[in-house]
Amino acid sequence: MTWIALKMLTGDRSKYLAIIFGVTFASLLITEQAAIFCGIMLRTTSQIRDTHGADIWVMNPNVRYFDDSKAISDNDVFRVRGVPGVEWAVNLYRGQGQAQLETGNFQGVILLGIDDASLTGAPIHMLLGKVGDLQIPDAILVDEAGFHQMWPHEPLAIGKAIQMNDRRAVVVGIFRSSQTFMTMPLIYTRFSQATLFVAPTRRMMPYVLAKCQPGARPEAVAREIEARTDLKALTRGEFSLMTMLYYLRHTGIPVNFGTTVLLGFFVGCAVAGQTFYLFTVENLKQFGALKAMGASDRRVVGMILVQALLVGAIGYALGVGLATIYGIVAQRYMPLLAFFLPWQVLVVTGVAVLLISLASSLLSIRRVLVLEPAIVFQG
Repeated sequence: MTWIALKMLTGDRSKYLAIIFGVTFASLLITEQAAIFCGIMLRTTSQIRDTHGADIWVMNPNVRYFDDSKAISDNDVFRVRGVPGVEWAVNLYRGQGQAQLETGNFQGVILLGIDDASLTGAPIHMLLGKVGDLQIPDAILVDEAGFHQMWPHEPLAIGKAIQMNDRRAVVVGIFRSSQTFMTMPLIYTRFSQATLFVAPTRRMMPYVLAKCQPGARPEAVAREIEARTDLKALTRGEFSLMTMLYYLRHTGIPVNFGTTVLLGFFVGCAVAGQTFYLFTVENLKQFGALKAMGASDRRVVGMILVQALLVGAIGYALGVGLATIYGIVAQRYMPLLAFFLPWQVLVVTGVAVLLISLASSLLSIRRVLVLEPAIVFQG
């Protein structure tokens, strides 16, 4: 019976391809939009993930996400160091600055100031220069994408100079980093230097990075820091989760992408369902003949489900494949595109395609179940 079902399905080539097209389009749209959504969410935490060496982030209790940095007292770094379970703690500056290029143009930048002595939190994927070169006066590190943004159509090179807060800054290194949510050039320098590159305020330190002693659980040490300092202390995973949840709850990103995903789902249901129903109507005599020869309703329903699942599997494979190819090619020519395809997206797409396949077969199943075998003998 399975062989007969497949022969019936592929007999009408135009409708067979139309059903596959509907499922493929839905699979492609759902996968592509979900992958872009995941890529955007991943970018909101890129600077947290790129900051290596520390287990815990300590911050103002009112901080809601990474970019919502609020200054704390310069003495808080010493208070964190005195908490049991903390091996070391260093300060970290994070803020936005304004860079004036040699051409006179201005460019907004994300400025990070790391500990002067240890350089904890510095980037690790250096393309040109060394992290240790930050010890040179007025030295900065610029990310690769930011370099091309400030000096388009120029090859990567050190020695470029900019001005921030009327102070000269010299590029001594170029590094590769994860794309940020705000897509502005990312600049690293020493903490003491960072405070000179921006307008001075009474408090300049938004974060403290802490490392746990060997054997200590970061979650337990973070709770101890909160109890003893009245500051918020989060592990890297907790801080990333808090940041993503903020964007999910307080921005229109989930609604916009969710609408597109639902649109793809309903379009897939409509195209595949209508085409599959017409295919069944045109093959009613064949189904009637099978029932007249003794095929049970259960067997006939099984044939329809086999047809629907086969079309769904082919459409799923084509849609996911096309979305993957799109992501690979687009990221090569459009670096700003956020595209991340985890296995969870493939599962969600698979469930959606399964529902589309089942939904498209429901009307057909009902039509076949009420079919009388006598239709075979009608003219």
